[in-house]
Amino acid sequence: MNRPEIHISFAPELGLFVAAPRRTGRTAVVTDGASTLGHVVESLGVPLTEAGTLLVDGRAVGTSHIPAHGEHVEVLGHERPQPVPGAPLRFLLDVHLGTLARRLRLLGVDAAYESEDIGDPALAAWSAKERRVMLSRDRGLLRRRELWAGAYVYSDRPDDQLRDVLERFAPVLAPWTRCTACNGTLTDTDKDEVREHLEQGTQRTYDVFAQCTACRRVYWRGAHHARLEAIVEDALREFGDAAV
Repeated sequence: MNRPEIHISFAPELGLFVAAPRRTGRTAVVTDGASTLGHVVESLGVPLTEAGTLLVDGRAVGTSHIPAHGEHVEVLGHERPQPVPGAPLRFLLDVHLGTLARRLRLLGVDAAYESEDIGDPALAAWSAKERRVMLSRDRGLLRRRELWAGAYVYSDRPDDQLRDVLERFAPVLAPWTRCTACNGTLTDTDKDEVREHLEQGTQRTYDVFAQCTACRRVYWRGAHHARLEAIVEDALREFGDAAV
């Protein structure tokens, strides 16, 4: 029996996932007649976390569609901002995205992160259990079926990574409300209450403090504050909607 042949095209932003000949226009793909369209798309290199609407001869179909001979398939990217229904918007980042995790927390975004490599199965289970969007540059991890939701981080530069996530998901920003070390929430505190955690120079120089309600880490506007403030101001200027 002849196997079905379809013609498929990918949105430009998905070009980095597919072989060079498939980056422009429609190309032919011979399928086995049983695999779903989702399987076909992934077999060509595109994680389903990055595939938006799937069009077959101009009509939207689901990933479970079985391609038939002669169909024309268009794989679109996600609209931005991308809606994430079914749970509060919160993230889980893999071991390679520590700087991005800290910057998201700086902006008040719920971003879970483990500094040790706990492995893909554990990350996928964590995503599913807490309904967190898995952020990663590991395409294999993003293909795991256990994930609740996921997204590929397109850049290896923290500035661009942060901008990409904020543009794609439009989380509510609440700067200076979350612990950058553990993701806990911060509360204002009196100097006398945290004095035992402070060095003498810090006690003499600063008067305004916050403390993490989870790990008890103490924060103040120290030497690195100007750099952190610049990150916050840039994010608010570009993406706004702070809920402070």
